[in-house]
Amino acid sequence: MTPRRVIVFAFDVTEASQIRTIRAIRACGACVRSVSFRRGNMNAGFQPDWPDTALGLAPNGVGPRRLLALARGALRVLWHRRRLRGADVLLARNLDMALLALLGRWASGSRAPLVYQCLDIHGLFARRGPRAALARRAERFVLDRTHRLAVSSPRYLAAHFVPVHGWRGRTQVIENGIWWPDGAPPRPAPGVAAAEGPLRLGWVGTLRCPRTLALLADVADRMGPRVQIVLRGVVHRHQLPEFDRVLSLRPNMRYDGPYTYPDGLAQAYRGLDCVWAQDLWQAGANSDWLLPNRLYEAGYFGCPAIAVAGTETARAVQQRALGLVIPEASAARLIPALEAGRTALTRLRRGLLARPADEFCLSPGAVAGMLDLAAADPAGVPRAA
Repeated sequence: MTPRRVIVFAFDVTEASQIRTIRAIRACGACVRSVSFRRGNMNAGFQPDWPDTALGLAPNGVGPRRLLALARGALRVLWHRRRLRGADVLLARNLDMALLALLGRWASGSRAPLVYQCLDIHGLFARRGPRAALARRAERFVLDRTHRLAVSSPRYLAAHFVPVHGWRGRTQVIENGIWWPDGAPPRPAPGVAAAEGPLRLGWVGTLRCPRTLALLADVADRMGPRVQIVLRGVVHRHQLPEFDRVLSLRPNMRYDGPYTYPDGLAQAYRGLDCVWAQDLWQAGANSDWLLPNRLYEAGYFGCPAIAVAGTETARAVQQRALGLVIPEASAARLIPALEAGRTALTRLRRGLLARPADEFCLSPGAVAGMLDLAAADPAGVPRAA
């Protein structure tokens, strides 16, 4: 049974996946209040249509400015601690918000259980040194006080939570499926022929990976007019300071701007022959373990995804027939996959569009299960020995 009152500690109330989670919880019948920061990376004018306790602006990255923002946020949590007393469940995404949730629970005298949600694992956790050790110790502190761990990829359990922390607690894997608050839109017709002209390769979503931008620029240089690389989404310019210059030098690369989630997804994937789905930002750690939003969005709209072998993204692409897997992230390996032509991509597209739409969407049942305090772990979830 879904708890009546849920307080969500949100790392960025304007971020698409955070909004998706909150709206999905509300659709399950729960009353939601958020305690949230803003990052300023996207949806700058967004205002939540649910009660929200604003903690201020949180800068990107880990550093003194971020720690100062967290300290200010902690003071605001203490000031508004009475708002936590009536909660049935506290849901916190990422370590910093989980620590604030525990602080608020202690200060308010609440006994609401904590659900710790992890949609990505910061590279700091995989490093050596005193800062990384302190981060892991802080996460162990949170896990010792967590009722349930919710992750978006099973690899997070196998690669991090079980070997690093020996996690044996309640667990739920909830993948990054699309949430349609107003009902899913129609999918493209599988029989529609691909447009003439150059092959169109998309990079859609959060655009922040320098390696991906460099790879796509290399492909554009080598293939010339045979390819059109289309970028759509939110650009993290603090990670990609050369973004505009790279595109200005290549007529076969273009940026179509941001889009709204989820209403703008149909337009974002329209006209693409395939999409680059592999995250390379934190290769060897989070990028190898995650299951990105692009897999589900592209699959829903019949757009084959391209991933790199040895990653969780590639495993999903292979097992679920979502697209193509290349041996390594290089133009030398990507170009032959693209040059295989539209025939193979059209076959994949038709297979994707023949699948039930529910395979690519977030189900209310999964969200309700994450917050159901009496629910046991779903079958098949990896556990510690």
